[in-house]
Amino acid sequence: MDIDARGPRFGAALTTVVLAVALITRSPWILAWQTLAFAFGAAGGVGRSPYGWVFRTAVRPRIAPPTEFEAPEPPRFAQAVGLVFAGLGLVGFTLGPEWLGPAATGAALAAAFLNAAFGYCLGCEMFLLMRRLTVRAE
Repeated sequence: MDIDARGPRFGAALTTVVLAVALITRSPWILAWQTLAFAFGAAGGVGRSPYGWVFRTAVRPRIAPPTEFEAPEPPRFAQAVGLVFAGLGLVGFTLGPEWLGPAATGAALAAAFLNAAFGYCLGCEMFLLMRRLTVRAE
């Protein structure tokens, strides 16, 4: 079943804020929260993430019905990619090397910002590219 395309973009906006704060403060606790949010989104889809819950319960009832839908698989894959980068950032901030935390968090932040500001989901595009490549290889 397709999902409201505004939900993942809303989640990306919240993710952008959380990752920016984590990067500025270099707080492993804030990044751990975001890592957990990515884990929920990767495991259950964007609707099961904390930001998906906020969108579904607090935002969507107050806005017009959706006019644009998308398949849930690409955003779910994007959450898994975010989980990898946030996890690497968390390792960097807690165990080192010192450069890994800001680099991985910054990469996740850049991807979230692209989705929030421009509707361009890097993880979704990776999913679609991988799908095209695997179909051709068969």
